[in-house]
Amino acid sequence: LDLHGHSQDLAHGELIAFIQRAWIAGRRCVLVVTGKGVKGDGILKNQVPRWLNQSPLRERILGFSYARPQHGGTGALYVLVRRQRG
Repeated sequence: LDLHGHSQDLAHGELIAFIQRAWIAGRRCVLVVTGKGVKGDGILKNQVPRWLNQSPLRERILGFSYARPQHGGTGALYVLVRRQRG
């Protein structure tokens, strides 16, 4: 999911929908690109981890970490999605 250039409101809604779709599809690891922002202080770069730690997203994920440099480094996150139960 590439959130470059999105407003916070749009990015938040897109992130929730994306993680929900990934969970339903049984995906285990997804990439979320936030961008780094100007001088590394991007709003989405800081907000996305907060959103991932809040409901409803935290119930759908196991965790997240910065991506490898070839996948965006600190401007992107790997998100580990929980398995569906039952």
